[in-house]
Amino acid sequence: MANEREEEDSVFETAAELFGLLSTPVRLKIISAVCNGERNVSDLLAQIDTTQPNMSQHLATLYRAGVLGRRREGTQIYYRLQSERVATLCRAVCTQVAVELDGNDAVPAAERLLRTGLR
Repeated sequence: MANEREEEDSVFETAAELFGLLSTPVRLKIISAVCNGERNVSDLLAQIDTTQPNMSQHLATLYRAGVLGRRREGTQIYYRLQSERVATLCRAVCTQVAVELDGNDAVPAAERLLRTGLR
């Protein structure tokens, strides 16, 4: 019984760490940008409105967490998605949020992730 509780705690702790890693909009945008292939920092900065130092900090965090892989080509560093599991989670949550923001009545109010007034 205690072993089951420890396993459950471990699952929740790991999920909380993952959600913490993904709790920054810039990181979600980076993951979205690299889902369809490698991007260098210049490409990412053209797509995502942030500063170069801020972008580098988020890229380093995602790299250290194993979400992104990277390779150097000359002076450029190219980033790619390393964790399909994280991409799947991001797609699921962001798609659900987008549906709810569109005001789709197919999602009953009690089941919506977003509550009125919490946006």
